[in-house]
Amino acid sequence: MNNVIFIAWQDLRQQLRQGSTLVWVFVMPPVFFYFIGTVTGGFSGAMTGRVATPVVVEAASPGFLREQIDLRLRQNDFDPEWREEVVPDEEGNLPRRVLSFDQNLSDRIIDGRVVNASFDTIASALSRNYEIIRLQRSLYTALADIVTADARGDGVLTAESLVELNNETRVWQLDVAPAGKRQVIPSGFQQAIPGILVMFTLLVLLTSGSAAIVVERRQGLLRRLAYAPMSRSEVVAGKWGSRMVLAMLQIGSAVAIGTILFDMQWGPDVPMIALVLASWAAFCASAGLMLGSLARTEGQASGLGVLTASVLAALGGCWWPIEVTPPWMQSLQNFMPTGWTMDALHKLISFEAGPASAVPYIFILLLGALVVGFVAVKRFRYE
Repeated sequence: MNNVIFIAWQDLRQQLRQGSTLVWVFVMPPVFFYFIGTVTGGFSGAMTGRVATPVVVEAASPGFLREQIDLRLRQNDFDPEWREEVVPDEEGNLPRRVLSFDQNLSDRIIDGRVVNASFDTIASALSRNYEIIRLQRSLYTALADIVTADARGDGVLTAESLVELNNETRVWQLDVAPAGKRQVIPSGFQQAIPGILVMFTLLVLLTSGSAAIVVERRQGLLRRLAYAPMSRSEVVAGKWGSRMVLAMLQIGSAVAIGTILFDMQWGPDVPMIALVLASWAAFCASAGLMLGSLARTEGQASGLGVLTASVLAALGGCWWPIEVTPPWMQSLQNFMPTGWTMDALHKLISFEAGPASAVPYIFILLLGALVVGFVAVKRFRYE
C-alpha cells in the first residue's frame, strides 16, 4: 500500500505542476458556469410558463375585443403591449415579437368579415415553436369565446356578453405540471454547474490524465518503474489513485465555486450527491487510465479525449436541459455515462426524488469504472 500511495502522490504532484491542468481544473469551470448558465437561463421559464414573454400587439382601433385577446395572451404567459402601429426604435430595430391584426378588429368580427393575424419573431427555433403553440392556443381560445358569447347574445356580440362569459366557472380544467416535488426543469446555473462539472471532470481526466501516461512511457519513466521493487498491480493502482484524487479536486473546486459565486442550491440530499460525484470520479479515473494505456502519442490522447468528452457531454445533457431536446436524444441519454450522472444529479437536485432514486446510477457508474479499469489494466504497458 505504501508503494501505491507513493506513486499516486508523486504522479499527482507532477500533473498539478502542469499549467494547463491547473487552468482547466480551477480557472475554466467558473467561466463556463457563467457562460452556459446565462445562455440556458430561459429554458425553465419557457418550458414551465413561469416567465411572461413580452410581445408587441399591433392593432389599429381594436375595439372591445382587445381586452379579451389580452386576457387570453396573459393566461398563456405573454406580456402584451398594444400599439396602433409598430415603428423601428432610434437604432432602427423592431421589437423581438410582433403580433399584428387587421385594423378595426372588433368591427370586422361583428360584421362577419375575415380578420388576418400574423406573428413575427426572431427567437431561436426551439423558443419560436413554443411561442407559436402558446399564441395559437390564445387566439383559438379567444375565438371560442367570441363564438359562444355571440350565440348567447342573440347574434349580437358585445363587451358585456364576453365579461359575463369570463365570470362563469369553466366546466373542464386541466392542470399540467412537471413531475417531482420542486416541479422545476433545471435551467440556468442549476443546469450549468452540474453539467459543466461532469463535463470538465471527464475532459481533464481524458486529456491531462491520459497524456501524462503517454509522456512517461515515451520518456522511459514507466520502464524505470518496471525495474523498481514493486508489482505491476501497485503501479497501476497508484496511477489510478492519482487520477481519482485529481478528479475529486476538480469536483471539489467546482462545487465550492458554484456554491459561493453562483449560489448553487444542492437540495436536501447532499450526501447522496457526494456519492454520485465520487462514483463519477472513479469512472473518469478509469477512463483516463484506459485512454493513456491505448494511446500511442500525446496528440492521440488529447484529441480523442477532447472529442470523446465533448460528444458525451452534448448527448448526455451537460450543455442544456435534456428535457428540451427531441425524444430520440432523451432516449440516447440513457446509454451515456454522462447521461447517467446528469440524470442522477437532476433527480436529487432539481426534482428532489429522494436518495433511493440515485442508487441505480451509482451502481452502474461503479460497474462501468470496474469494466473500464479492467481494460486499462490489461492494456497497461511500460513501453
